[in-house]
Amino acid sequence: MAVFGKILGSAAGFAIGGPLGAIAGLALGHVVDKRRPSPDARPKVGNRAGPWSRSKIDVQTAFAVAFVTLAAKLSKADGQVTRDEINALKRVVSFPEEARAEVGAIFDAAKADATGFEPYARQIASIVRNDKVMLEQILAGLAQIAAADGTYHSGERDFIRRVAREFGFSPEQCIRIEHTYIPAAVPDEEDPYEILGVSRGATDEEVRKAYRKIIKDFHPDKLVAKGMPEEFHKLGAKKTSEANIAYDQIKKERRFS
Repeated sequence: MAVFGKILGSAAGFAIGGPLGAIAGLALGHVVDKRRPSPDARPKVGNRAGPWSRSKIDVQTAFAVAFVTLAAKLSKADGQVTRDEINALKRVVSFPEEARAEVGAIFDAAKADATGFEPYARQIASIVRNDKVMLEQILAGLAQIAAADGTYHSGERDFIRRVAREFGFSPEQCIRIEHTYIPAAVPDEEDPYEILGVSRGATDEEVRKAYRKIIKDFHPDKLVAKGMPEEFHKLGAKKTSEANIAYDQIKKERRFS
């Protein structure tokens, strides 16, 4: 996620209010303090004079901070943060070497406690204007991190489903997302109609429309236009791949083209 290149000490300058702003300010303030020991150089968390309160919200930066925060709290949900989970986070969101300290600071500040994640989930939903495509990609990334150690722990499952609820997804929609992105952890075969989000009683045309909407919404160009970080395009590709398979199954079953 090249956006992390923007999060470089006191030069970052991004305005994220609420809990995300607080945790970013706390973490990055700690990094800045280490780099610039002068008391006068310390950013003041919560003070409008702080460096990250002078520019308008950058959606990708806010998205990045939110994702790292939720990933850190998720990693703590089963009682311990494992190397597998950290490595999975790095696979899902890449960042430049020079931003390692800033990302680590945000992660460490958030992982202290798995509780209290709901305000962060609500804030990121607000930042992306409750765009369900973007929110599903966040859940997809979190699901892959949760399953990175080969076990989808009950605490992790509960965490993701509660985040899904804050994002406005129904329990059934959350299960569908789990099936799509971590099939090994949720092995039950899924109904192709559920993958497309339609009932078995849907008409052929309704099935076609649902399929086309998924292909359109998760197309790389559409994700770029929404400001989605590049690494999440792979998750979009997985979504469309699942939709293609499901649509082919339904076409064969119904014998339509």
